[in-house]
Amino acid sequence: MDTSLKLPRGPVMADIAGCTMTAAERARLCHPLIGGVILFRRNFESVEQLMALTAEIRALRSPHLLIAVDHEGGRVQRFLPGFTRLPPMKMLGDAFDADPAAALALARDVGEVLAAELAACGVDLSFTPVLDLDWGQCAVIGNRSFHRDPAVVEQLALALQQGLAAGGMGSCGKHFPGHGFVEGDSHHVIPVDKRSLDELRADDLKPFAALAAAGMSAVMPAHVVYPAVDSLPAGFSRVWLQDILRGELGFDGVIFSDDLTMEGAAGVGNIGARADAAFAAGCDMVLVCNRPDLADELLATLQPPAQPELAARLARMQGQGEPEAWRAHCQTDAFAAKRARVAALSIPPEACQGVAVGEAS
Repeated sequence: MDTSLKLPRGPVMADIAGCTMTAAERARLCHPLIGGVILFRRNFESVEQLMALTAEIRALRSPHLLIAVDHEGGRVQRFLPGFTRLPPMKMLGDAFDADPAAALALARDVGEVLAAELAACGVDLSFTPVLDLDWGQCAVIGNRSFHRDPAVVEQLALALQQGLAAGGMGSCGKHFPGHGFVEGDSHHVIPVDKRSLDELRADDLKPFAALAAAGMSAVMPAHVVYPAVDSLPAGFSRVWLQDILRGELGFDGVIFSDDLTMEGAAGVGNIGARADAAFAAGCDMVLVCNRPDLADELLATLQPPAQPELAARLARMQGQGEPEAWRAHCQTDAFAAKRARVAALSIPPEACQGVAVGEAS
């Protein structure tokens, strides 16, 4: 007998503190404004524990809350024991310089292994791929980027997106319209990119345009200001999200805010003001991470705008297939071969350093 709460998914994504849920967290996740949960490294002990946690989250509501994680590879891979160690995306870019065809095949394998292993544990979405260009000056992006050349980023990201789809998962391109040119880390400051829109179109926007045309499921904008285009950070800008992303690029998927507790969002005001600004700009779902007090404050006061397309967009973000089927898929010889190819990549130790346990990205 299905005893889950029948409730549409709301426009707020929150988190939980540990490897199991408290009564207060269960109550928060049943709030009508909640539509998803983001997991971090602190929520993971083992594959078995993760499966139990996601099963409990899924059982709360129908349709189940979207379960997401930042699981890109390299230094941003939240779940490690029992999962294939994924390379930083720069390794695929380096491989492309040596042998493009082999690198594209490997990118597809990485995408499928990433997605299928998460899907087998009941996770719907990884916030990946990073589409930022490697300008060599943004440490928080660094080797998370595929390459400096937008044409190479396009090809590798499209191949990774194909692999994600083969693993039952949509893609989420970030950080629109490009975070790689600025030196500051928007977790701690509000970076400013002074380039013109034409300069951004010539480089950083190209991967987002290519993946949007190929069915990218979601986008996460940057907490970066581009003053030549708009005075507001991209995630709070109707110019960026409505005129350019939706209008010029024709993107019709979910727009997730980046974490509203980050310093890059602080200039907009308190948590309610930040959410209001994100929704007014065109975000479909806002993230509130690592601050349950702010999540509760937002849930108590938020009056979101009408979002007639929200349910359909979020439904497309739900992972395809049931966890049991993906667990069986992960046991096949064909998948084992892909996993071995991905695991055989040499990952330098520094690739897994530099991002704190609690950070959204």
